[in-house]
Parts: sequence; structure tokens; C-alpha cells
Amino acid sequence: MVKNLLSLLSARQSSILSGALVLMVTVAASKVLGLIRDRLLAHSFTPDTTAVFFAAFRIPDLMFQVLIFGAVSVAFIPVFTDYLHQKGEKEAFEFAADILNVVLVIFVVIGIAAAILALPLTSAIVPGFSDSQKSLTANLSQVIWIGQILLVIGAFFAGIGQAFQRFIIPALASLFYNVGIILGILFLTPFWGILGPAVGVVLGAFLHILVQVWLVKSLGFRYRFRLNFYSDGIKEILGMMSVRTIGVAVEQINETVGVILASLVSTSSVTFLTFAQHLQTVPIGLFGATLAQAALPVLSREKAQGEEGSFKVTLLTTMHQIMFLSLPAAAILIVLRIPVVRLVFGASQFNWEATVLTGKTVAFLAAGLTAQSIVLLLIRGFYALKDTRTPVIVSVVSVALNITLSFVFVRVMHFDVWSLGLAYAVSSNLSIVMLLAFLGNKVGGFRAEEIFIPIGKMIFAAAVSALALYLPIKALDQLVFDTTKTINLLVLTGIASLLGLGIYLFLVWLLKVKELETFGELLKKIYNLQFKFRSEEIVSEPETV
Repeated sequence: MVKNLLSLLSARQSSILSGALVLMVTVAASKVLGLIRDRLLAHSFTPDTTAVFFAAFRIPDLMFQVLIFGAVSVAFIPVFTDYLHQKGEKEAFEFAADILNVVLVIFVVIGIAAAILALPLTSAIVPGFSDSQKSLTANLSQVIWIGQILLVIGAFFAGIGQAFQRFIIPALASLFYNVGIILGILFLTPFWGILGPAVGVVLGAFLHILVQVWLVKSLGFRYRFRLNFYSDGIKEILGMMSVRTIGVAVEQINETVGVILASLVSTSSVTFLTFAQHLQTVPIGLFGATLAQAALPVLSREKAQGEEGSFKVTLLTTMHQIMFLSLPAAAILIVLRIPVVRLVFGASQFNWEATVLTGKTVAFLAAGLTAQSIVLLLIRGFYALKDTRTPVIVSVVSVALNITLSFVFVRVMHFDVWSLGLAYAVSSNLSIVMLLAFLGNKVGGFRAEEIFIPIGKMIFAAAVSALALYLPIKALDQLVFDTTKTINLLVLTGIASLLGLGIYLFLVWLLKVKELETFGELLKKIYNLQFKFRSEEIVSEPETV
């Protein structure tokens, strides 16, 4: 039983959809835990105090995204994959250890400096906070830095697993990261207050590493400490990162400006914006990030083998699959924004005004949800081509537009926090247009009908399903259900969502959208695999007695 379970967890996912499905299941669990974490925060603390915890993440997360996320997602997996195919596992693992050591040392040095300068850095990113709130934010930030340093190791372990197309355990690691924070909220908050979740971040980061140790060892990785700044692999990664790091830094500046402007609206607005972002990133994480992440090794291999036709087919097919899944999710969030926010965050300390403002922000962010999901794929398409410059240029243009719109909305027109969601949606939709155009130029162009006919069909189906969501939610809310009760609200939301999804699936079937058949075939394979796995268990069990 245990042997079969370990084999299943470490199994190679050979196709994009199978890899993505594994990621979806584990990411779904992680996202649910993330929402439980947010619900516990909303229950345990006021929006002002929760805002302090979220603001404390900003600088550590900024540096992690710039130095680590950029290295793993942009450069490490493609270069590590090249080493595996061209030089063998021994040199590939030596390269992995070298890059881990170099980046870890750099990150520790930066972390120490940032912890020393925590208060002035905090004052810069949350100018609307009071002095006591800034001081508390700085203290929490110093604790969170420890967790981020540990997360560096976990991130590289995940990169090794994904390069071998093992997606289950790296995805489970993210789940355990949230488990650590939840444990901090539940068991440390009664004694340490808001410091409890910050200590939970450190525990979660440790669990993130621990879960992956067995996998990377089974693949052949052996850690060794050696600082080698001059290997060819590190030079190649630094060359790729030099441009991409600018892009990630620009994106993180974008996030930071959002926090700054939200803090100027009100302290609580930082919480409203963060909760809204967490809600809309659930479908992005499930459908956009998972499919894009699973596609990167395949796209990298097709490029390395000179299969340009297959590269284009893989890219467009994956893009349409992302749209097929993300469009109905966007419709649900736009129409059911208030019920969803009430179900997820509704607590004694999260009042009606907080619910409405968070719901409006969710709706505007959701208008760019599909674009954000597809952008993750298109960027990885450029990574597979080892072009990090073009996505950076697009990112700079998009972020400049977002920051300009956000500033005008908040400081000139004095709109509320929801306007930050609107600005982000506009800039996200611009990004997808630019990225698709530039990527088409690099691979010899895409046929317009291959892109826009499936897109048009799915957008039409999603728009009709949104209307189908809106009508029953209004009618049943006023005539049948007392939605002041949680169970009634849950039933109402479930009925409306199922009706909308049913109409969406019927329309895409009627319009002959091939993604419906693709996912149907995948579900059949999963169903058959379930019986196969059960059969193996029945056969093997007597042998273990």
C-alpha cells in the first residue's frame, strides 16, 4: 500500500494535461487552505490588524519573487533540462547544487540587510499606516524573512521535481506551506496575537522543504556546499535572469504601488485588496498557473528538438484549454461576488461594508482573470525560446499603464479600493494582446482562425452563462431564500453556479468547442486509472500479509 502510494506520488506526468490535472488537484487543496487561512484571519483580527500582517509580507515577498521565482521559473528549469539531455544527470545535479548555494547566500545577505532596515522600508510601503502599525509591520516582516529564506530551498527542490515532470509532491509542498500558517493562527494567536501567523510562515516554509526531500533524493540529487560563481550553467542562468529580474522587479513594484495606494485609501483597504486578489487567484492558480507550469517542460523540449510546428500547436492548445476553464470562473466571480465574499470571509469582524468593497474589487479583478491566466502561459512560451527580453518589455508597458490608472483613480478621482482592481484588469488584457502578437512573430505567426474562432465561441458561452447566473441569484434571493443565514446563502450560490456552468457546457458542446471533448477524454482516463490502481492494490495486498 505504502509502496504504491509513493510510486503514485513520484510518478512522471508525461502530458501537459495529466501534469496540469495533478497540479490542479493539489493546487485546489492549497487554495482552499489559503482561503481557510484568510477566513481564520478575518475571524481572529480586525481588517486593520490583518492589513498589518499582509503588509509585512510585501518586502520579503518582493525579494523572493525577484530573486527566486525569477530564477526557477525563467532560467533554472530550461537550463537544468538542457543539462539532463545533453550532459547527463550527474552534471545536472551538480549544476543544481551550485545555483542553489549561490542564490541562497545572496538571499541571506539581502534578508539580513532588509531586516535591519525593516522600519524605514515599511514606512515607505504603507504611508497611510499609523506609527504603531508601521512598527508592528516591521517586526512581523523580520520574522517572515526567516520563512522566505527557508522557502528558497523548497523552491529549488520544486524546480528539480518539475524538470523531471514530477508535479504531485512539489504541488503538495505549497499545501503544507499554508498548513503551517493555519497552525500558527490556531495555536499561536491566543498567546502571541498577530505574531502567531508570522511564526506560522516559518513553520510552513520548513514543511515546504521537508515534504520534497524524499523526491529529490530519489531522483538522484545530493546536496553539497560549494560556491561556484563561474560555471557555464550559472553564467547562462544569470544571463537569462538579468533581463527577467527586471521584469519581475517591475511586476513587484506594481504590487507594491497597489499596497501603497490602498493604504492611502484606508488601512483596511490593504486587507480588502489582498482578500480580493486571493479570491481571484484561485482560478488563476488552478487553471492558468497549472497548465502553464505543466506546459513549460514540453515547450522547452519541443524547442530544443527543433519541433516548431509542435511548439505552436502545444501553445495554442494549452491557451484554449486555459480559456475553457477560466472564463466560467470569471463569470461566477463577477456575478456572485457578494455571496462568494460573504461565504469565504464572512465573520464577526468582517462587516457588510468590508464585504461590499471586497466584492467590488473581486469583480473588477475578475474582468482580467482570463487574461492573467493566459499571460502565464505566453510568458513561459518565451522562456522556452530562451527569450526573456520581450516579456519584460511588455511587462514594463503594462505596469506603467496600471500604475498610472491606479494613481489617477485613487489620488485624482478619489475612487475607492475597487478602482485598483479595474486598473489591473485593463492592463492585464493589454498584456495578452501584446504578448500574443510578439510571440507570433517569433514562431512564424499564428493563423487567425485558430486563435479567434475558439476564443469567440467560449466568450459567447461565458457571457450567456453569466446572464444565467444573474437572473436566478436575484429572483431566488428576494423570493425564496433568507440569505442572512449561511446555509441558505450556500444553497443559493450552489444552485446559481450549477445552472450557469450547465448552460456554459451546453453552449460549448453546441458550438463544438473541442476543449470539451479533450477534458472529457481526460476524465475517462482518470476514471479508468482509478480502477487500475484499485486492482493493483487488491492483487498486491495478499503478498504483504
